[in-house]
Amino acid sequence: MDTRRILERLIAFPTVSRSSNRALIAFVSDLLDQAGIPWELAESPDGTRANLFATLGPADRPGVILSGHSDVVPAEGQAWSRDPFTLHEAEGRLYGRGTADMKGFLASALAAMLRAAGGTVLQNPLHLAISYDEEIGCVGVRGLIEALRQRPLQPAYCLVGEPTSMRIASGHKGKVALRACCHGTAGHSALAPLALNALHIGADFLAVLRAEQARLMREGAQDPDYDIPCSTIHAGVMSGGRALNIVPDLCEIDFEIRNLAADDPQEILARIVQGAEALIAPLKPAFPAAGITIEEVNAYPGLDTLPDAEVVAFFRRIAGITAPGCKVAFGTEAGLFSQILGIPSVICGPGDMAQGHKPDEYIEISQLAACDRMLENLLTALREGL
Repeated sequence: MDTRRILERLIAFPTVSRSSNRALIAFVSDLLDQAGIPWELAESPDGTRANLFATLGPADRPGVILSGHSDVVPAEGQAWSRDPFTLHEAEGRLYGRGTADMKGFLASALAAMLRAAGGTVLQNPLHLAISYDEEIGCVGVRGLIEALRQRPLQPAYCLVGEPTSMRIASGHKGKVALRACCHGTAGHSALAPLALNALHIGADFLAVLRAEQARLMREGAQDPDYDIPCSTIHAGVMSGGRALNIVPDLCEIDFEIRNLAADDPQEILARIVQGAEALIAPLKPAFPAAGITIEEVNAYPGLDTLPDAEVVAFFRRIAGITAPGCKVAFGTEAGLFSQILGIPSVICGPGDMAQGHKPDEYIEISQLAACDRMLENLLTALREGL
């Protein structure tokens, strides 16, 4: 089965994050079974989702992981001009949810593995890793990484196929997702000055976040390889209050820190906590319940592979790339493979993230063809031996 046909099947599975991906995994495992390729699963705690890890070639030699996630962002509420879960071709493009991010790469990787099963024996193994729930913070792959950590031999390299327009990306920022709970005291709105409005505390806390962002832009580490060269702070959700005539006693703010490798996110958080404490201190005498508590919701490490690392040179040669490398603004699972398992990792895949997460998401057919060529070159390298 070729890349186009596999992609058509993958797109048809509506594997929105937090929903089951088991039908897609069953389709992939059936293809692997037909080709005689062994595979295993690392399931979610409730069994509704699973990571898949397949290996072709000798188990006693280091190989290469092709890694991608099976989940996609929702299409609901977006103005699609066609069914997002039916592959549609027009003007050299393939449309559908996940074509760019990142079922296009998964289709190419799976097609390469199937070709390898019917060809010359590999001297070094090819691994395929398919994860779930990446879009909500690289959540699902952690179970697979924990299973791989128990193995005595780790792969030589990992290629995460997020869309980079087939450029080799050696880095991305880390991320810490946090929730601030701002506590006030409730009261009747007619007597509002006698109560402590948690929404007002939340607004002042946002000013703390903005001040720290300004400091990072002014004094923090800088990396010009990124579109935004400094670490960033972003507040995405603010909620609180139940009725207009009640002074709210709780306001919740979800925010994030995306940090450069040179910036410690815990040091950034410590300054935010210090600002929050300074904000609350003058309120405490009159309102003992006043407070701001901050909890970590999720986190994943950044990727900071050196541009002259062996893994970068290897994949530049495999992909036939002469253009300069890059770093990507979005997070990936590459940081986990690199930092937890110690596997040298890079990011390179077909398509452009500028098309991801949008209505009428698409991938250029030429990009898929370029990915197929890169992976065919990889098979040649694995047949000859790393």
